[in-house]
Amino acid sequence: MADGNGNHVNPIDVLLVEDSPADVRLTREALKEEKMRINLHVAVDGVEAMQFLHREGKFAEVALPDLILLDLNLPKKDGREVLKEIKADAGLKRIPVVILTMSKAEEDVLKTYDLHANCYITKPLDLKQFSKVVKSIQEFWMTIVKLPPNEDKK
Repeated sequence: MADGNGNHVNPIDVLLVEDSPADVRLTREALKEEKMRINLHVAVDGVEAMQFLHREGKFAEVALPDLILLDLNLPKKDGREVLKEIKADAGLKRIPVVILTMSKAEEDVLKTYDLHANCYITKPLDLKQFSKVVKSIQEFWMTIVKLPPNEDKK
């Protein structure tokens, strides 16, 4: 929720679905550098992501995220399956999903947009560029874009 000056009154909840500890750490560090209050939640595989989104087990008390950053190549259930489930669920389909993956395959780009991904970004290999990409995601999705209302925060 933003005030009249575009400043977020409530923290933004972001679910990062990523199995690489290094990429989780880099994303966390890049988001910390900004002044915006962000609650970063991490799911390390597709099964855990869906448990989080359905608030099952240890995730029973979490708020739904305002934004999901989703890797495609995940253990247990891959990102394409997770995206398909999110966009087929009436309670989740409005949450923006940004694909953040190493894959440059045109097939992956087309498939994820067919599944209604909101954005597709290929992770750069360079650490400085990776940080820049994460900051760009934050700037665009949390400052410029008007996100759909999160019923958990009303």
